[in-house]
Amino acid sequence: MAYETEDHETQYCFPAINSSCIKGKCSRHEYNIMYAFVSLLSAWTVFLNLLVIISISHFRKLHTPTNLIILSLAVSDLLIGLVMPIEATRLIGMCWYFGDTICGLYLIFISVLFSASLTNLVLIAVDRYVAVCHPLLYPQKITMTKTLTSICLSWVCSSAYNTVFVFNSGYTDISQRTDVMIFIWRVIDLLLGFIFPCMLIITLYLRIFYVVHQQVKVMNSLKGGKSVMDGSMKKKSESKAALTLGIIVTVYLLCWIPYYVCSISVTSSTTINLLTWVVYTNSGLNPLVYALFYPWFKKTVKHILSRKIFQPASSLVNIFTEHQL
Repeated sequence: MAYETEDHETQYCFPAINSSCIKGKCSRHEYNIMYAFVSLLSAWTVFLNLLVIISISHFRKLHTPTNLIILSLAVSDLLIGLVMPIEATRLIGMCWYFGDTICGLYLIFISVLFSASLTNLVLIAVDRYVAVCHPLLYPQKITMTKTLTSICLSWVCSSAYNTVFVFNSGYTDISQRTDVMIFIWRVIDLLLGFIFPCMLIITLYLRIFYVVHQQVKVMNSLKGGKSVMDGSMKKKSESKAALTLGIIVTVYLLCWIPYYVCSISVTSSTTINLLTWVVYTNSGLNPLVYALFYPWFKKTVKHILSRKIFQPASSLVNIFTEHQL
């Protein structure tokens, strides 16, 4: 894994210390390409998620429990985009220049961000489940206060869990790190931090789409009537929201499952590093889903980029039409 120059000299992370880590074996041209890719991915992720954050924060019509969770998801994705250049130094250059203490804090921070993303998806699944399967209870069960409390608890729990995980898995102290310890903690993390939340999400969405299917059959059997049409539009709106957010969950699983499978099995570091960047790419994909399926997001982006949000009472603008979410 040594990095060699044209003179075939081994390059160390700290040139004056021959016992330091050896840089990755890449040519300068390959380094430039990889760092350029990471820079573009980071800028893309930060910019798009910033648009989501501004949209939901500024426009009052978007101040709903569901969008509050989407806002929390966008915050975690934006922070992931900001740390991508640091991750590039670690994964591409095979070097860490910031010391053991910063290394431990960084691992905790990045783990919290990824964990918070998954817990936000769980909250979204619960929100959609109540909205579609128990619509009459939704206004009482899912309020802004309860949603905000749930989001704060999810971040606190993610922080506590990942702090314990990082300090007990040997990642912060190389002298205490063993292959068996790392494997055991990876299995624990796989079960508690991925499989269980994902099974919960999948179960809720299967129930949602079953109920939606049954509701469509009932609506098709009814004829005419304004109340029926209004109910049909509301059901269609809730179903579309569930479908859109279900796509976000699917994209998340497609990005994460290969990484977890390979992290447990015996796989080359090159494959793990590649799949790690697939995981990071997920943070830049969520806003694309909003752009494709949420007409309101396209409208808010136009308002933001044209600087109309600086106009008086711009937060009160109605960004919906009757057939939109």
